[in-house]
Amino acid sequence: MGQNGVGTHETLSVGELAARSGVAISALHFYERQGLLRSTRNAGNQRRYRRDALRRVAVIRVAQRAGIPLAAIGEALATLPDGRTPTQADWTRLSRRWRADLDARIAQLTRLRDQLDGCIGCGCLSLRVCPLRNPGDVARARGPGAPYLEP
Repeated sequence: MGQNGVGTHETLSVGELAARSGVAISALHFYERQGLLRSTRNAGNQRRYRRDALRRVAVIRVAQRAGIPLAAIGEALATLPDGRTPTQADWTRLSRRWRADLDARIAQLTRLRDQLDGCIGCGCLSLRVCPLRNPGDVARARGPGAPYLEP
């Protein structure tokens, strides 16, 4: 038996977690320092991860690819239960936290795609129809950032 009475076949070493998840050991250590993952130590002082860490790593990676900041990922993961593998209901509740933000990102990316299509296609040779041109710096009155691309 490993630490906390858990058999070693029920836990993963950092190398096993890295191999199974496809994530570098250094990234797993980083996730742990950020509080996104938790490990215990065995008698030889080696990290051991519960098997549900595989799901957590998968969620972290997918969320990162979707542009969700690590702080928001950490807040969501903190709502998952300790001491048991999260259920489908737990994961559904977690994903709902990100739905509005993801919908807003999708809308912004769609606007960006639709408004930049002409510029990308023409190489900005047609300034009369470019949605990003700014004669006389009139966009300054709309505030900082990319006012023509943001709602």
